[in-house]
Amino acid sequence: MVTTPRTPQATLDLAGLLAHPDSGGLTHIAGPSTGTWQNLTVDEPESATEGLLVLTTALPSTSWQQDALVRRVRDRGFAALALPGAALAGPGARKLADRLELTLLGVDRPIALARAGWQLQQARDALTIDYVRKVAQAFEYPAADLADLLGHLCAAIGHGIALIDSARTVQQAGGVLSPELHAELSFTPWISVARVGDAAAASVRVDSSTRRGLRLAVFDAGLSDVQLRALSTVAEIMMPAVAARILIDELDTVNDASSSADLLRAFIELRGVRDPDVHQRMAEQGWRTAGYHLGFQFTARTRVDPVGLLRAVSHELAAVSVESRVALSGGGVLGWLTFTDPPASSEVERFAGALNGVHQQLRRTRDVALGIGSLQSGETGLARTLNEAGDAAKIATSRSSSGYLVRVDSLGLEQLLLAWTGTDTFLPAAESLLAPLLTEAPELLDTLAAYLDHESGIQATAAALGLHRNTVSQRVQRAQELVGADLTSPETRLALHLACRAVLAPRG
Repeated sequence: MVTTPRTPQATLDLAGLLAHPDSGGLTHIAGPSTGTWQNLTVDEPESATEGLLVLTTALPSTSWQQDALVRRVRDRGFAALALPGAALAGPGARKLADRLELTLLGVDRPIALARAGWQLQQARDALTIDYVRKVAQAFEYPAADLADLLGHLCAAIGHGIALIDSARTVQQAGGVLSPELHAELSFTPWISVARVGDAAAASVRVDSSTRRGLRLAVFDAGLSDVQLRALSTVAEIMMPAVAARILIDELDTVNDASSSADLLRAFIELRGVRDPDVHQRMAEQGWRTAGYHLGFQFTARTRVDPVGLLRAVSHELAAVSVESRVALSGGGVLGWLTFTDPPASSEVERFAGALNGVHQQLRRTRDVALGIGSLQSGETGLARTLNEAGDAAKIATSRSSSGYLVRVDSLGLEQLLLAWTGTDTFLPAAESLLAPLLTEAPELLDTLAAYLDHESGIQATAAALGLHRNTVSQRVQRAQELVGADLTSPETRLALHLACRAVLAPRG
């Protein structure tokens, strides 16, 4: 007679049981906190002499009965005892379990524990099917976004879930994937599992057309090899839903980004004129125009994905402890910080530094420049600081010496005029630069303009104005002193020339 050898049972271990999503509320009470066993016996202590004994009856209430039960179970050869009410074990029973090296466990639902042990020990496919059933139930609940979906899946399988790329954890639920465990996961194969100490993870490559290089990882402490294999399969089943959710969120992001960009452009183009419709749309978007604002713009120096840049800026701004808003603007991201009360200058510097920190973080993966406007108040001020930020960003794209960062507050008006030519902020800046001439000696403005029109030639200017050359020379010198400009600088002469033309144009 030929007999088929019996397949040996897998070893049970305490960590695997504790990590099982449905182990009946298992908790460690006393005795060794680790252990492996070949057998799991339910309510029949006479039928086995080793392993884990699970009782469906509660722990006796009296201390002498507790001591007697602990001693009797250990004498039978069992290494662990799990039963309801074990958390009420007295100090004597706990010390006895420690001394006899009997692992004492509390369990709310003993049959669920027995079933978990059976899955881990003899029915690996049943464990996978159980996980799959729970995932299918989770799919019945609509998810608002990716974070919501990961939360549903995490609650269903009872383990942490993370969406990761090679550099960081993009999103996670149900725990924190450690950097050490993240580093051990390979991004080359379809399935990758890893262990670091007591923690383990199973991951699968996310097949997404919009977000490359992502993996979906399921992780926890104390996972057995059986659980890891089951969770690898479960991760494969969850992945298409996660990839689809990523695509849906991407489309929503693009639509929202386009809508926000249109709204912000409409607001800026109002040039301070109040439009009830635009104001209402901004209120619905949650954009406050009241208060104090600090505008900023991130502008790409090379080709970048605008929506990806918007997402990255939003992610980094989440760590800045003040209200912030961002929207697409051309090939960059335009935004502002809002303060309810006027911030002190030190606060403004601190938040400007925070924006610089965001800039430095972005530059690790993208070639971008940053422009920061000045602090302004109210609706008109918001439009002004946004315009300033855009102008500063234009200058910053060619300022390698400043790390491609420019603040309006740190620039002279001459430099700003060069950047602002043809913009809505050009005329106010020109009037500000020439204000001393406009208020104190308007005739000097005409002389200065003619002087610059004639390439800084005294004789040619005198002939054009019908004045003596000494008069022209004195007026130019006086104008230079009032404006506080150095006319020997070609850049300054150009800026003043543009300013004079901008201010005098309405008169002509």
